Amino acid sequence: MISIVVVSHSRSLAEAAVALAGEMVSGDERPRVAIAAGLDESAFGTDATAVAQAITEVDGPDGVLVLLDLGSAVLSAEMALEFLDPDVAKRVRLSSAPLVEGLVAAVVAASTGSTIDAVAAEADAGLLGKREHLGVVEVAGAADVDASALDLDEDAESVEVEVLAAHGLHARPAARLVALVGRFAAEVTLTNATTGRGPVTAASLSQVATLDARHGHRLAVSASGPDAADVLEAVAELAAYSFGDDASPRAGAATVPDDTSAPDIVPAVERGSGSGLDIAIGPALVAAAEVDTRGYVAGSPSDESERSGEALRRAADRLDELHRHTASSAGPGAAEIFSAQKALLTDPEITSAVSNDIDAGTSAVEAWGERLGAVAQQYGTLSDPYLRERAADVRSVRGLVLRSLLGQPEPLVAGEGILVVPELDAATAATLDALTVHGVVTVRGGSTGHGVLVVRSRGIPLLADAGDAAAAVESGVTIAFDASVGRLLVDPGEGEQDRLRQEIERRREARDVAVSQAQSPAVTSDGRPVAVLANVASPEEAAEARRCGADGSGLVRTEILFGDHTTAPTVDEQVERLLAVSAALGGRPMTVRTWDVGGDKPLPFLSMPSEANPFLGERGIRVFRSRQELLLDQLRAVCLVAKRVPTKVMFPMVTTRDEVEWARAMLIEAAAASTGDVPAGLDVGIMVEVPAAALRAATLVAGLDFVSIGTNDLTQYTTAAERGNAAVAGLADPFDPALLALVATVVSDVGPDVAVAVCGDLASSPVAVPLLLGLGVDELSCTPPRVPEVKAAVRGVDLDVARAMSAEALTASGPNRVRALLADCALRCR
Repeated sequence: MISIVVVSHSRSLAEAAVALAGEMVSGDERPRVAIAAGLDESAFGTDATAVAQAITEVDGPDGVLVLLDLGSAVLSAEMALEFLDPDVAKRVRLSSAPLVEGLVAAVVAASTGSTIDAVAAEADAGLLGKREHLGVVEVAGAADVDASALDLDEDAESVEVEVLAAHGLHARPAARLVALVGRFAAEVTLTNATTGRGPVTAASLSQVATLDARHGHRLAVSASGPDAADVLEAVAELAAYSFGDDASPRAGAATVPDDTSAPDIVPAVERGSGSGLDIAIGPALVAAAEVDTRGYVAGSPSDESERSGEALRRAADRLDELHRHTASSAGPGAAEIFSAQKALLTDPEITSAVSNDIDAGTSAVEAWGERLGAVAQQYGTLSDPYLRERAADVRSVRGLVLRSLLGQPEPLVAGEGILVVPELDAATAATLDALTVHGVVTVRGGSTGHGVLVVRSRGIPLLADAGDAAAAVESGVTIAFDASVGRLLVDPGEGEQDRLRQEIERRREARDVAVSQAQSPAVTSDGRPVAVLANVASPEEAAEARRCGADGSGLVRTEILFGDHTTAPTVDEQVERLLAVSAALGGRPMTVRTWDVGGDKPLPFLSMPSEANPFLGERGIRVFRSRQELLLDQLRAVCLVAKRVPTKVMFPMVTTRDEVEWARAMLIEAAAASTGDVPAGLDVGIMVEVPAAALRAATLVAGLDFVSIGTNDLTQYTTAAERGNAAVAGLADPFDPALLALVATVVSDVGPDVAVAVCGDLASSPVAVPLLLGLGVDELSCTPPRVPEVKAAVRGVDLDVARAMSAEALTASGPNRVRALLADCALRCR
């Protein structure tokens, strides 16, 4: 694949243009793009040396196309060629194409594997679509194609589709079409049957744009070649989903069989960056606990103030970089951690105190170290477990600022093995090399810290809160752990090491099989289908869920989906983003959970009062009895979305029948203001997260369609053990028979007409699948990467064996006995 370099006088312009072009193709299909723009973040200008460096950075055997804005950008690019090795320079092509249109066309063309000549021609023709639409007299371009020049096969197969996208076949839908066609061995042409424009080749974004295909127009699609039938079926399905702009097939579109493995919509499941196996073995890589500040030489207060400002800018840039990296590798939910950390750098109380300290003669290193250290200590003494774990974020920022002041690089994990750290900060988690770091062990920090979240989302095995045993480990000693049973082994014998390596290989092989079958339905060995859904918090996560084979989303976390809003989102904004989630799911059903705030779930645009124990205070639906308009707006959006795509809605932290009645009244009021009536097909449910709700489930479910059991909170409330408190983590065990008894009570009391789902962490555990199905659970909603393994576990379940095992588990002496029963069941079901 060719690479691209963007040369511009303005760095912000170049970055925006690259971001726009990147929207046209999926991440795994994008060509490498480098930027050489501006003299710094704000100063305009171009630099031939920077251009040469950018070309060298992305150079490859297929060549480099350079797009430029104007004036000195052209001169700098020409001069850069003189700096390059001649063998590199001969692979470089300078383009005269318009920067934005040319870049968009070039990125799409490159993503299909086109040659540098073809990509350059596409870039040069980038204005054709705009000219056609505006009626401008055309100038001959390199990519102009005369219809008579197209090799139209008389035996070509064809299909006609309707353009359903609201804004017609604009850039992104057209780019999806071009990328799709490029995956097949077929020659495809398009004709706008409504206006008569065409035919044009479907392999060219600029040519597709000249069709000026608007909403309601019909396209004649013809194909010849080995994959002709397949590509037409794929194009028809893409058109049925508004070329990716919408979520479900519409009337008037060509329809195709419901094949969830269709290559245009669902590419092969991509493995995470780590093994995702919850088990690891290797030499210990023990990380240093503190930044060494002994070599710092303080200057005058003015010098220290200047150093402080420069260090903050570098730290902020690094957090921005980590945000971008994590958003692409672990999802936007995990990336938001770095936005929160960046806010610490501009906290007026902290920055003001540091400035005063420096003015009084304290060094910048000492001032920042002491002030952020004090904030971390304050967090560490709080009673709320979620807030306590935020101390790790403060310590992470403290280390980043101190290293910036000292000019020290970030600590690298040298060697191959298992990283052992006092606690895992998000920055370290985001930058670990998953090819060499086989796992992570933390001494402390809880299981819900931000570093834990990031490393788990990357698929790297993790054992949290290993305590003194981990603290005593020395570098180089062989260690192993199995996080599924919370077991750490230090210096295991050869026999134990062999057993662990065999188990790792067995799990890896099982995962490979699960991934290969991810798009197939999950049906137990005795024929019962089970819906395996995914918990998502963004369109990107929804797309990952679909790639992983999810049957839909059993939980859309709206408090994270809109967590980047500092003001409450409008109804229209909510509709737009929820439809984006649905589109990413391919129109599969999604369950929207209303705002779930309080406890460990803040919302930037919702001020919450301080509470002595937030987990037992205003949480979930309780919050909105006094803030009804926020909930009404959300429900209006849900009703509007439900008119268009398969949608369910559920209310969190419900405890009483009165709350159910109130929530339903809010939904009816919201519907009256948006859709007239509650949309047909909008199923309504509640989350069962507290023992009181589980014990009175029969009373709560009147008039409801489903319940979803949130095992994380239900475990915490049942065992009276805070889930983030390492001291009592052993008590908060989801395999506790007391919790399982509550699940069994819910299933038996709600009756056969009310579906029962589980959406907590327990549903993401393949080991727990026979237990949950044996108890009578209908649906499982897990993290997207776990979908293939959970589906595989479903296929291995014999329901008679599972029911007998689950009945025995309800009377077990404790969680370990339940695990033993599950192990025995697994052996019998293999």
